[in-house]
Amino acid sequence: MRIPDKNTYRRIIKPYLAMFDGPLALIIFLIVSTGLITLYSAGIDFPGRVEGQMRNILVAFVVMWIAASVSPQTLMRFAVPIYTVGVALLVAVAVFGIVKKGARRWLNIGMIIQPSEIMKIAMPLMLAWFFQKREGRVGWREFAVAALLLMIPAGLIIRQPDLGTALLVLAAGFYVIFLAGLSWKALVGLITLAGASLPLIWTLLHDYQRQRVMTLIDPSSDPLGKGFHIIQSTIAVGSGGIFGKGWLQGSQAHLHFIPERTTDFIFAVYSEEFGLVGNLFLLTLYLLLIGRSWVITAQAASMFSRLLGGAITMMFFTYVFVNVGMVCGILPVVGVPLPFMSYGGTALVTLGLAAGILMSIQSHRKLVQT
Repeated sequence: MRIPDKNTYRRIIKPYLAMFDGPLALIIFLIVSTGLITLYSAGIDFPGRVEGQMRNILVAFVVMWIAASVSPQTLMRFAVPIYTVGVALLVAVAVFGIVKKGARRWLNIGMIIQPSEIMKIAMPLMLAWFFQKREGRVGWREFAVAALLLMIPAGLIIRQPDLGTALLVLAAGFYVIFLAGLSWKALVGLITLAGASLPLIWTLLHDYQRQRVMTLIDPSSDPLGKGFHIIQSTIAVGSGGIFGKGWLQGSQAHLHFIPERTTDFIFAVYSEEFGLVGNLFLLTLYLLLIGRSWVITAQAASMFSRLLGGAITMMFFTYVFVNVGMVCGILPVVGVPLPFMSYGGTALVTLGLAAGILMSIQSHRKLVQT
């Protein structure tokens, strides 16, 4: 096998490697590696989980590379079509969707897909495009239109029902609107309005959603039912102590007390085995991930890139905050994975796409400057 010479490296290999942001890629690699180590322990009774996750990581890596190679200008051209297709698929789910466990969230188009996942990226793409087109003349009318664009898919997702994904889509869209210049007075007004609407929102929630909120307030009210998840996960987190019980030594996980221990509750397994020291290490990695993403966003070359990068950065924060808060019992149980650690292909590919977009913003900023 012939080793590429310097000219070949400069002409072919180097341009592709330049698309990757080194610090961001290193941080993601460390989190993914930590996730695989934890998944091996958490999924010891689920043969093939580690191998399956490695395949998911490979697919996510390819998606990340493709996204990093696409310029922000090209992404902006595809924002409207991607959003339109995403909304159309959500409408198709409402009409023809597959029902599992009482929820209509999936669509069979030759393969089973969950269109709501598309909106996690399509929503900030669309709103960033919208505000870029109106740069310098953003007023209350633009914010009203943006809110409408946000509420259409969010309403369709809530109807499925899928409150967890709907909250993530709402958060991603809201971050773009806020970064586009929403005033603090308007923000305070929205928060006040949301607080006043809580009684109405409560009546619109499904029974199981109300039970999740009540279980958060008092898990012991149903210790073997709705409160089981929170009680067992908090026991696992607390029993890890300072240094943890050691890898493969987590009793809560291996005695099957932690539910969904390879997916949404993998942080409970990690906390039990690696303790407070391990948690500080992992949370430091997530802080570095968010910090590096903010640096890329701050250096972006256009309003579109800044808004999109800021929304993705805050999306990373929301994932981590909600998942860790859920596992520790300070937030209701919703289906939000821990980024780059939880088992699952769809969420991992979505996160890989988001990271690739950040790398595209960074690498093409360099090309613009040179």
